[in-house]
Amino acid sequence: MGKFMGFWGVIFFGFFLSKWVVKSFEFDELFDNRTEVSFLESMSLLESVYGVSAAAAPPYALTVPLTLIQGAAAKGAVCLDGTLPGYHFHRGFGTGANSWLIQLEGGGWCNNIRACVYRKTTRRGSSTYFEKIIPFTGILSNKAQENPDFFNWNRVKIRYCDGASFSGDSENKAAGLQFRGQRIWLAAMEDLMSKGMRYANQALLSGCSAGGLASILHCDEFRDLFPRRTKVKCFSDAGLFMDATDVSGGHTIRNFFAGVVSLQGVQRNLPSTCTNHLDPTSCFFPQNLIANIRTPLFILNAAYDSWQIQESLAPKMADPRGNWYNCKMNYARCSVSQIRFLQGFRAHMLNAVKGFSASRQNGLFINSCFAHCQSERQDTWFADNSPVIGNKAVAIAVGDWYFDRATTKAIGCAYPCDKTCHNLVFR
Repeated sequence: MGKFMGFWGVIFFGFFLSKWVVKSFEFDELFDNRTEVSFLESMSLLESVYGVSAAAAPPYALTVPLTLIQGAAAKGAVCLDGTLPGYHFHRGFGTGANSWLIQLEGGGWCNNIRACVYRKTTRRGSSTYFEKIIPFTGILSNKAQENPDFFNWNRVKIRYCDGASFSGDSENKAAGLQFRGQRIWLAAMEDLMSKGMRYANQALLSGCSAGGLASILHCDEFRDLFPRRTKVKCFSDAGLFMDATDVSGGHTIRNFFAGVVSLQGVQRNLPSTCTNHLDPTSCFFPQNLIANIRTPLFILNAAYDSWQIQESLAPKMADPRGNWYNCKMNYARCSVSQIRFLQGFRAHMLNAVKGFSASRQNGLFINSCFAHCQSERQDTWFADNSPVIGNKAVAIAVGDWYFDRATTKAIGCAYPCDKTCHNLVFR
């Protein structure tokens, strides 16, 4: 058992569980001092809880080293602290040698100077703290039995170190902060094009959480990198952040996103199809973008997204008495009225994708699970007991859509009818 007590041990157990139970520390410990660390910035800390960064990898998973983009600094494409951005790249082989899958890493945002200065001391703001080697699992796996459609593609994970979903372009010299997400995106694309991506016959831009939002924001830009003959599509996992009212009747996430957009100079990089009729903050919400994206897009999201419940709908500041604490830690402890509120959130999400799903080129998989990021984790992407809608796992649904084998517009029935979910539980 000794070899399982470290990094791989924790995630090995998670790989076999149909329900993730997190016991490492009390969730609210992360948010007690909200003047020091913004509550949404703490997403980077929470990834160890959610199992996102480790991706539920089995101990035999492929591990891929870090590549820093050496020419990035000359383009002003740097992390919050001025260090070089980077990515992890595993070459494709066989029939996938000229196909490319790009995954944008997630990890929250920062909306004020203090939060961004803190972020500089983590892997979400400085490549100094990047892991030098990471596991590739789920949609990044190199094994056909784990990733049937994309296992032999060129697979790239672009690290996230700007705090605005790869979309800001500003700076604060006094605080030593570089908000250069847009430049990081462009530098990474240029570097990968020089390494063979320019010859791609197939390409897919993906991302999870804040990276899922980024894959929506950059979808049409990605399409425009390639000639028309290249098959290009985009995939957003857990990136459908809703402009929703919290449990106190406030607008927690909208207020937060307003800070991100204004601080980091995001507005100039938002799609003009949105900003020509809506304010910049509204155009950072995917629900106001997806209907106007030209490139085929697939949205994967949990109807009861665990992160959105905990940090957008029922954060501590909107629930000072802790009435929602037990519910947001464990869905089985939600009261009838709380479930009714969450059903309203699900209805809001389904309404937001109605126009988007009407387009034949788009795909959809919204399951009624308490989860967040299902494409990186092997157990939720493709395994014997993976979540399904209509007997189809996420990996098969995405593959059918990408390769035009079938139209995929899958919406699961409301909680509690889906018995295939891998629901996240915290305690």
